[in-house]
Amino acid sequence: MLLALIPLFDGNMAVTAYSVFSQKDNFFLDPMMLGTRQNDGAAAVEGLELIRTMGIETLSEDKEIFVPVSNISVFSDVENQCDAPHDRIVFLLDNTIPPVEMYVSRLKELKGMGYRLAIRKLAVSSFESYREVLNLVDYVFLDNRKIAIDKARIYFSKLYPNIRLCAGGIDSMEVFEKLKAAGGYQLYEGNFYRVPVTKGSHEVAPLKVNYIELLNVVNSENFELTKAADVIGRDTALTISLLKMVNRMTVNNGITTIRHAAAMLGQRELRKWINTAVVNQMYADKPSEITRLSLLRAKFAENLGPVFGLKDKTEELFLMGLFSVLDVILEKTMEEALQMVMVTGEVRDALLNGTGKLAPVMNLLRQYENANWQEVSRLLLLDKRDVEPVNQAYMKSLEWYRDLMFEKV
Repeated sequence: MLLALIPLFDGNMAVTAYSVFSQKDNFFLDPMMLGTRQNDGAAAVEGLELIRTMGIETLSEDKEIFVPVSNISVFSDVENQCDAPHDRIVFLLDNTIPPVEMYVSRLKELKGMGYRLAIRKLAVSSFESYREVLNLVDYVFLDNRKIAIDKARIYFSKLYPNIRLCAGGIDSMEVFEKLKAAGGYQLYEGNFYRVPVTKGSHEVAPLKVNYIELLNVVNSENFELTKAADVIGRDTALTISLLKMVNRMTVNNGITTIRHAAAMLGQRELRKWINTAVVNQMYADKPSEITRLSLLRAKFAENLGPVFGLKDKTEELFLMGLFSVLDVILEKTMEEALQMVMVTGEVRDALLNGTGKLAPVMNLLRQYENANWQEVSRLLLLDKRDVEPVNQAYMKSLEWYRDLMFEKV
């Protein structure tokens, strides 16, 4: 089963929820799944299966999870499919669920169980016919690219003042700022948060310059541990984090100097720790989702190494994912950003030109995180790769990120 988490932001660019989008099969291998077979096993809600299997804390520690339901699965025994708290689950409906008595009654039942409801893909012409459904939902998604979103906002604010509106299809920070200024939206969805702002002149903050220097030290071949330790020593947060981590690994808790800690880890482990820890610090002035995206991409790309026959390139794949949002962090073009940070030619080619051995992994990764399942299926078919190892690679990256954050706390 393919799985992706799409973040939903508030006006302060803080993530308040995630939408789960999944697909069980590669429909290029089985086109019938788009036809008569779409009802096979439809008694189950795929998103709930994933939450039950992975645990809701793996997907999100404390935020709502939006779970799509079909016109068939909406009638399934949802309570016995997943024991996650009902108030954490928002069932996401679409226009395939008609506004007729049978469905309205079922939605009332779900509300009575404590679940929340959301709806998307409604055409403006359908608003009136969906009045009974809209009286039950908590959220409405309005696609900025497909409807006159401002008019729709006014319509809902007058007739359904208790509904929370989600502005979707936002592709740039300019559009986000415009919609935010208009007011009336509680949630925002789109690629805008990972699009770099490169207009005008952006000086890199001195603290980030220190981090960049550290990255360049550890990503050079056969770097000196003492040199890396000295650069770490300029940052209090990194120093404390390193000493805490290494002391947890030792029996006597006797590590008190940065150089001693660096020597304990060795080149390979110190490089990996620094690349991960520095990202957390460098991205501190950006939305937290950028850090999450960077780390998940890094681990997902690393996990995909064996799937793509790149077992010997896992370190490069990790760096590729980690630095894939470097342009967003430094507010420069990717070419300018990569001139500041030392990376191998293969990582550079993949990020800047979409070429080389690592590029297919980056391409699949981007399509996957956007839940573009048709393109993911096509790419897997072309390369004769199975869905399941890819799915496992992503799920393991989610578990790794969860453990990383819990350890951090």
